[in-house]
Amino acid sequence: MSIGVSHNRLELLHIARALASEKNIDESIVIEAIEEAIQKAARSRYGAENDIRAVIDRKTGELSLTRNMTVVEEVENDNQELSLEHAKRIDANAEIGTVFSDELPPIEFGRVASQTAKQVITQKVRDAERQRQFEEYKDRVGEIVNGIVKRVEYGNVIVDLGRAEGIIRRADGIPRENLQNNERVRAYIYDVREEVRGPQIFLSRAHPDFMAALFAQEVPEVYEGIIEIPSVARDPGSRAKIAVISNDGSIDPVGACVGMRGSRVQAVVSELAGEKIDIIPWSDEPATFIVNALQPAEVAKVVLDEEDQRIEVVVPDEQLSLAIGRRGQNVRLASQLTGWSIDILTEEEESERRQKEFAERTQLFIAALDVDEVIAQLLATEGFTDVEEIAYVELGEIAVIEGFDDDTAEEIQARARDYLERLAAELDAKRKELGVEDAVMEVEGVDLAMAVKFGENDVKTVDDLAGLVGDDLRGWFETKNGERVREAGILEEFNLSSDDADMMIMRARVAAGWISEEDLPQPEVEEVAEAGEAAELDIENMDLEALEAEAEALGLDFNEVDGELADEEDQAG
Repeated sequence: MSIGVSHNRLELLHIARALASEKNIDESIVIEAIEEAIQKAARSRYGAENDIRAVIDRKTGELSLTRNMTVVEEVENDNQELSLEHAKRIDANAEIGTVFSDELPPIEFGRVASQTAKQVITQKVRDAERQRQFEEYKDRVGEIVNGIVKRVEYGNVIVDLGRAEGIIRRADGIPRENLQNNERVRAYIYDVREEVRGPQIFLSRAHPDFMAALFAQEVPEVYEGIIEIPSVARDPGSRAKIAVISNDGSIDPVGACVGMRGSRVQAVVSELAGEKIDIIPWSDEPATFIVNALQPAEVAKVVLDEEDQRIEVVVPDEQLSLAIGRRGQNVRLASQLTGWSIDILTEEEESERRQKEFAERTQLFIAALDVDEVIAQLLATEGFTDVEEIAYVELGEIAVIEGFDDDTAEEIQARARDYLERLAAELDAKRKELGVEDAVMEVEGVDLAMAVKFGENDVKTVDDLAGLVGDDLRGWFETKNGERVREAGILEEFNLSSDDADMMIMRARVAAGWISEEDLPQPEVEEVAEAGEAAELDIENMDLEALEAEAEALGLDFNEVDGELADEEDQAG
């Protein structure tokens, strides 16, 4: 049985309109798909080498099937192109680019042509539906959506979202949560990707932002922006910590998120399969924020290392297990919440460490200064940490120590300087023995102890130093077997800041001729401003001759400047 394309023209439009409505796509896309299918069938009937076009009138459904010939300067395809000379014989007004259309009779679809047309239309409609899904969901990343579990495949949950499908991969689900077919589920859209097989909508119930979005739904103050959630840390299905801050001093952010008798937070807990939630007040003071984040443990003392974003927390002995948590959960979540690496010590451990450091400093002073233990302990007790500090500190700071006088202080300081000179000579000899060039010592920031470390690590020339990066000097972290491991740098023990390490390498590159002085990082604007203020103060304190010389160096007429200053004084008087 064959079907004429011209048969029941209005019915064709009704079918296109119904299909477009069902798939929620534009009606014109369906009609274009039908036109393409007809064109393909017509080319198989009249010859694939011909330029055949099918156009369906959007109002009447009337089909126009034509064979087109285009006027060109040089004919390359006789089936689709005409020369200008030939075209002039047909139409005297013809010119390059004119298209001649010959009307073709309607064709009839056989079984093969009908199947081909069906495939073309189906593919076109499917592509349009996928594009519509991608356009609809690409801007919804960060939203919570409701869906119905369609099926579970190897731990991955396929969710029917109504007009699209999303996937909750095994790693994005809450552990031990068993979702069943046809069960309603809420999830967080964290990514939408356009792929060959169609848009992929990735959902998650384990994402930290899923919890933040749930609080936005349950707590009006969060939704309205009165309360903000700067960070969230989760151990999905077990425990979570969420930091909150209020932009309105009259609203308690923790109380607002907990709700009356815990109603608000309990609604979130129920959605997350009983996950326990600690609501932490956020603070812009790292120490305060970290102490809050370690709740319910009590903290006795904290020591910050802002350069490496590390903090040492001292807790009472009986609070250690509470601070660490089961399998390290509490301290791990606190670290994720604050972005700081947290080391926890008990008061006993911290005391033992301080005693050890005190004993080490005492022994250092005994050996370096050739003094008895009592004097060495007095120096250590006063806060001196190394011999260099003793050698170059103001004499009075040593003399004020109980039992010391000026003569004792001078003697101790002289011994300290003698020790440093001997140490420098030993280090210089070792540096030369290791083959470290003198030019390395000329790089600003490099001292003898560093030069010896360079030699021990086969950095012997300025070029060797210039070829390093900051992490080579300071050390870095690597993940090995799932654990974050610290790799020691060449100058690890010198505690260089990242800026100092980078600048040392940059100055080595200048010395090596790789770059020029102009390529060095420039001081910040604030530093320049401070330098300008300092210069201004110096000018004010200069005598007349010095001020005149400064004005001349700046290209100013000193007499004019002096006159202006006199006028200002008169006005002020």
